[in-house]
Amino acid sequence: MFREGPNFAACLSCSGLATTLMDATTDKDPLVQEQIYNALCYLGESEPEEILHSCDEYLRQHDKLAYPHRVIILKAMETVVKNNIASLDKSTAKVVIFLASNEMTKSKEVIREWQQAASSVLVAVGQRFINKVMEEVLTKFQPGILPHYFIVQTFANLSVSNVFGMVPFLNSILGTMLPMLGMAKQDHMKSVFCYALQHFSESIQEYLANLDKAPDPTVRKDTFSNEIFSAYEVLFNSWLQHREAKLRLAVVEAVGPMSYLMPSEKLEEQLPKLIPGILALYKKHAEAFYISKSLCQILEASVNIGSRSLDVQLDALLGTLHPQICAPADPSVPLTVKNHTEVLRCFTVLACSFPDRVLAFLLPKLESSNERTRVGTLLIMRQIINSAPSQMEIKKPFILSSMKLPLQDSNDKVKRAVVQVISAMAHHGYLEQPGGEAMMEYLVRQCALPSEAVRVLRHADDLTSDSVQSISVNTLFLLSTTVDRMNNVLWPYLLEFVTPIQFTNALTPLCKSLMYLAMKKQEEGENASLIRYDLNGNLPSPYALTTRLLVVSSQPYAGDCRGTAALRLLSVLQYSVHPALEQLWSKRVPSLVEHIEENTEKCLCQKEWEEKLLLFLQETLAAVSDNTWICHFVTEMCRQLNSYNGFPLEKNFLYKCIGTTLGACTSKDLVQKQLQELLETARYHEEAEREGLASCFGICAINHLEETLAKLEDFVRSDVFKKSVGLFSIFKDRSDNEVEKIKSTLILCYGFVAVHAPKELVLSRIEADILKNIFQYFNTKVLGIKVETKDLTLKLCLIRSICMISQAIYNGGKCGDFVFSRKAELVAQMVEFIKAEPLDAMRTPVRQRAMVTCTYLVYPSSGGMDAVLERPPSRCPLPRWDRACVPPGVGAGLCCSEGVLAAPAGGGPALPPASMAAVVSPQTVIPFYNLGVLIALFSPRCSDSLASVRQHAVDCVYCLLYIQLCYEGFARDHTDEMVEGLKALKKGLEEPDFTVLFHACHNIAMVVGKRVPPDQLMSLLLAMFEGLADPDKNCSRAATVMINSLLKERGSVLQEKVPDIMSIIHSKLQEVDEEHVRKAAQQTVYILASQHKSVVVSSLLGSALPFDSHTCAMWRSLAAEPTLTSQILEQLLEKVNRDVPYKESKCFLLGSGSERIATPLPLAATCALYEIMSAPESGAAVLGLYAPLFVTLLLRVSCTVGVQLPKSLQSRERRSSSLSPAPRSLHPCSCAVETLKVMLARGGSEAVTRAVGSAGGWDLMASPERHHDGIAVLAGAMARHAGPRLPLIVKNLVPTLSSVFDSQRITTTAFFAELLNSNVVNDLMLLETVMDNMTGRQKDPCMLVRMLALRGLGNISSGSPEKVRKHGAKLLASMVNGMDDKDDPHNLVALEAMSSLSKLLDHLEERDIQSMLLHIAIRIRPFFDSEQPGLRQSSIVLFGNLTKFSEDDCEAFFEQILNGLVTLLLHLQDPKPEVVKACKFALRMCGPNMGCEGLCDMFLNHLREDRSLHYGEFMNNVCKHLMQSYPEMLNRLILTNLFYFKSNWVDIRAAAPMFIGFLVLHVDEDHCQQVDLDQLISGESVPAACTAGEQGLGLGAGAQPHEFGLRSVGPRRAPGSCSTLG
Repeated sequence: MFREGPNFAACLSCSGLATTLMDATTDKDPLVQEQIYNALCYLGESEPEEILHSCDEYLRQHDKLAYPHRVIILKAMETVVKNNIASLDKSTAKVVIFLASNEMTKSKEVIREWQQAASSVLVAVGQRFINKVMEEVLTKFQPGILPHYFIVQTFANLSVSNVFGMVPFLNSILGTMLPMLGMAKQDHMKSVFCYALQHFSESIQEYLANLDKAPDPTVRKDTFSNEIFSAYEVLFNSWLQHREAKLRLAVVEAVGPMSYLMPSEKLEEQLPKLIPGILALYKKHAEAFYISKSLCQILEASVNIGSRSLDVQLDALLGTLHPQICAPADPSVPLTVKNHTEVLRCFTVLACSFPDRVLAFLLPKLESSNERTRVGTLLIMRQIINSAPSQMEIKKPFILSSMKLPLQDSNDKVKRAVVQVISAMAHHGYLEQPGGEAMMEYLVRQCALPSEAVRVLRHADDLTSDSVQSISVNTLFLLSTTVDRMNNVLWPYLLEFVTPIQFTNALTPLCKSLMYLAMKKQEEGENASLIRYDLNGNLPSPYALTTRLLVVSSQPYAGDCRGTAALRLLSVLQYSVHPALEQLWSKRVPSLVEHIEENTEKCLCQKEWEEKLLLFLQETLAAVSDNTWICHFVTEMCRQLNSYNGFPLEKNFLYKCIGTTLGACTSKDLVQKQLQELLETARYHEEAEREGLASCFGICAINHLEETLAKLEDFVRSDVFKKSVGLFSIFKDRSDNEVEKIKSTLILCYGFVAVHAPKELVLSRIEADILKNIFQYFNTKVLGIKVETKDLTLKLCLIRSICMISQAIYNGGKCGDFVFSRKAELVAQMVEFIKAEPLDAMRTPVRQRAMVTCTYLVYPSSGGMDAVLERPPSRCPLPRWDRACVPPGVGAGLCCSEGVLAAPAGGGPALPPASMAAVVSPQTVIPFYNLGVLIALFSPRCSDSLASVRQHAVDCVYCLLYIQLCYEGFARDHTDEMVEGLKALKKGLEEPDFTVLFHACHNIAMVVGKRVPPDQLMSLLLAMFEGLADPDKNCSRAATVMINSLLKERGSVLQEKVPDIMSIIHSKLQEVDEEHVRKAAQQTVYILASQHKSVVVSSLLGSALPFDSHTCAMWRSLAAEPTLTSQILEQLLEKVNRDVPYKESKCFLLGSGSERIATPLPLAATCALYEIMSAPESGAAVLGLYAPLFVTLLLRVSCTVGVQLPKSLQSRERRSSSLSPAPRSLHPCSCAVETLKVMLARGGSEAVTRAVGSAGGWDLMASPERHHDGIAVLAGAMARHAGPRLPLIVKNLVPTLSSVFDSQRITTTAFFAELLNSNVVNDLMLLETVMDNMTGRQKDPCMLVRMLALRGLGNISSGSPEKVRKHGAKLLASMVNGMDDKDDPHNLVALEAMSSLSKLLDHLEERDIQSMLLHIAIRIRPFFDSEQPGLRQSSIVLFGNLTKFSEDDCEAFFEQILNGLVTLLLHLQDPKPEVVKACKFALRMCGPNMGCEGLCDMFLNHLREDRSLHYGEFMNNVCKHLMQSYPEMLNRLILTNLFYFKSNWVDIRAAAPMFIGFLVLHVDEDHCQQVDLDQLISGESVPAACTAGEQGLGLGAGAQPHEFGLRSVGPRRAPGSCSTLG
């Protein structure tokens, strides 16, 4: 007992928890429902039996639970059963089966989600308890009775999920089902029978295919054949002809698997009809998958029985199936892809049976001009090559020859298909046949396609497919690695494609494949991988292979990392290249590959990598140590040079390889010959070529200095050079400046020779040979006169060469002994170059490189720099600007700043900043005008990406501030603590931590802000703004930090400059598209606004409308801080309210009146409010100003309805929308509505926005005719979702009821009127306030305001019905006044008064209305015959309601009833149904007050709204009762009817004389004298009345009413329905 206790408690707990969860299924949130489902499944894992019983009990007890909630429980039960089927108890299974069966069939109607869930439970249980499930379900599957839809579907699903358990039942099920097929009349039942037959057939096939595992191995196909064929006849002959497409597809799906089970002779008999029938469906259905699948099954079944009918059908089959493949499959539509698969299976079946005819059909189509036809045919070819290999074996040569034309096709889709065909051919031995090489060459050519071009050429509808190149690469690798029979085909044949330059893009896959093939050859034996040149004459030589693979390795990440692949292939070929390389390459190549893999394209140092490769080449040459081999090698290298003309980087490296190999060559003749050839064939106009040639000469000079210098001098004297240089060459128009380019190259060669040659040999040659020749080439003389060159390339090469020579001198071991006598000359030349450059910009790199060269010339000599520039004071050492610390953009700033600072008027030598500080007299106080600009230039570089620049930038700022102090009159040795603080920042700038860098920038800005004079502040900011566009993002960010820091520190004094600053911010946002700049600019605007709110707001409001994205961003920046945002919003509200919303403008056309034109300031302020409130940060401020914002924007909407944009803005908006459609309309009303919407959303009233939107309220508000309806929708939503906000809103709106603008009074009245429709005004104690204001609007000059006021008073009946009696007198007086409104030409106010009064009467008592009852009745009587249907309806309904209050003054009101009785009875023939309905209501209400029980009963029984009325019979009986009860009223009734003889409505004109006729018919003889026959005859002038009058007199003579064809009111009743009348 103690053991069972906890388990029992746990079960109780589990059951209770499950019940609680199931109670919660009524929650409508899908997420909650999903969690309940998961929780039930989780509980079911621990206590499956208990949970299943709980679910069963819950569903039985809650029989009325809606089906969506039952579905959740049933799905949970299905999951629990599936997961615990093995342990499920039999008794629990029976409970679940019984429940699921009842749930599934409880409703006879198909409720798919519910019944599917129950069916799924049965299928899940049937996995183990199939007999129990079938026992239950078969009770609901009785012969002769059409079963429930889901009974049949459950059978089908069970047959799939439990084949062995279900198939034994199928014979009896089919026997019962077959007669039902004829009973099925509805499409959904036919479809489910097809579904069942399909799955039954598939299950039977699976059963027969696995008889060895089946419980009853005696089952045969014949067991089911006859039943299946009988079902087939119904499906094919009857249902397949149905017009419903879904049913046809269901039939097709079933017929396919059924064909396997049909008797062979019957199938053969049916094929001539079956196949054409299926093929015809392709034309009727766009989605062909199910047709193709079924057709394939039919074809397989036909082949299985050896059918002879297919031969006859073959042409039709091929002609229909081929277009299916040619139509491209859309990968986003899976069924189209599946359709392709099924159609290809059909071709497989046909190709296996009719190979010759299929090929004869397909191969000519490869020549088609239609791209889709060619692609489709190739797909089929691939399929049959793969799936019918034995049949295609003898056709291989024929198929190969037919592929010649596709190989020439340029279409990408065709290419992809061809590659796929080649892949299939490779697997089946086609490429070993003659002609196979052409296929392989084609594959390699596709691998070499440029991937970028492929992407451009790819069609838009084929974006998801792989490119031709990628498919080809994958195919080549797969053929090399997985198809063993291809080894001898590919090796060594693929080597032929390594060296040709056109296959460069294919090198990576080629190298990978060759490496794999070579490794397999090595596994076969040591010498197997050797390349047999005697057997393969077309193969490239080992020199060509080595050169090619080494050169492409120089760009290791190009072409899908071809460097790694090339080096690995080189390693595998080591023995074939040279036997001596095996040991070296085995060690060196893996380390090179490892270096590539450890780096990435971005972080790899190209110079270091090339040095590694050149070292590898040197070691290779040393290991070979064979001069003949090396000579062949270098000759091959030179031969390949021209191949790389389109590959400058690779060609440059090849030059270096040539130089390295020439250096290792011992044959000096060969060296000179090759150098001469290089000089003669070089393409001097290409920079990379000049660089490469110079590098080659420099590297070669390491071992052959004399030969190299001699060859350079010889070349200048040679004919090749002299042809280009002559006396008159300078007058020739040589566009490429070939002479200067040759000279530039030669000068550069000397520089490289000086750097690379042994220092002990080259120093003696520098001045005597190298510099002499360099200046000889540089200085051109014409007729003995020195002409300065203008060629930029020549200048740059000279500067670079001198720089390299300087490096060579000071790197040499004998530097101390060497006297560089031409140093001063060279420095002077560099200074000349610097001076010749413009100061305003760095258009060329001459200045920067000349400065670097000066550095090398004077360093490390102690007095070298002093010869050019005066050394600065020790306190602020001028940084040494070398290549590392002068990034692009900074060098120009340095030179420019030096020129501006220190260029004296006399043109003497320029002085650096520190020197200028030294010469300023401490006693002289003069302004330093350029301080701001220079600090703005240097200070952002304190966060430069280079650490050295950061350090030097701080030094520059430090120096500039001290210069400023000197200008201000401080002594030179004065120390400023704040400026000295800059030194402490330098240490933190060593590491590139952004936080530290920007903090340092902030501190620098603080120092600068305190030390820069006020008159320099604006120029400092302006120059700093220019730094936002700095290409170094760190510096750009630093500029933003400094700007904002300076503005925080000194912005308060810049009020007059704020508009300028705002304009600059806007322009910078347009120029610089960087996120950090945008955010910083917004921060700048916020800082300015916190100091100068009004100026910033005015400046932004002055921006052009519509606001562009940058102005919008600036507005949104003002939402950052709630207090400031509130102040900005208040200012904008004041601008909206202060100015008039529009101005009247006379229209150009005469008689077209005037139009309203929006005023710009309120429009701009509205747009600004939108932008600020669209920022999420504005939420707190919007909440604080909710009521004033709401009221202002609501009134803004009202004032802009029908208002137009000014002409200037209309054209501007059209212009901006044509360039880039604006996100929002600038139309005044749309703009105001959008702003109100965003205000509500930001103020936490999203529910209001959604409610108004779903009701179409926003669109209504913008409509001049329906504006007040839109306001009513908004007011209703506010009352429902934002009640607590209303008191302040009402308080702010009340004053606007006195507005001079009609639109504002209309809007406020409409808003209040709808508020009264809700009880919230009563809860908030606003009822009296709002009601009083509505009452006060009764005298408003605007008719619409008066009407809306009455509507609001009437709404009290629904909003606060309990308050109607309290204010009854006031409300009634308002309604009566409304009905008496004199300025109401169309009676709209009266209509509203009557409608509202009708609503109020339900909540009043008789004594409340007694005093004015008759007045109201008399007042509304004329409206009974109004031309307006609404007035007729409202007045009649009101009259009916008034009768409830007539008990105390019955006689007086009875008189009113009699006055209106004829009108009400005649208007039962009114053309408007709503008026007829109102008359029925009024007559029913009048009946009890007429003192005639028979008449009252007639009105109550025959004038019900849902009952039709035969008017003639009804009027006959009414007149009968009238004349029996009120015979004395005859003349009065006749006179009233005579009035309607001239009614505007034909039916009423006809009804009036008929009415008279019935009256005369039933009047006693004693009262006949009341009838004035002359009066009746006078009505004959009205034609319709005349005819009806004759009929009426006929009635009086004894005719029957039904003989006159009078129309019925409502649908005609059944005969005899009037038997109770009379």
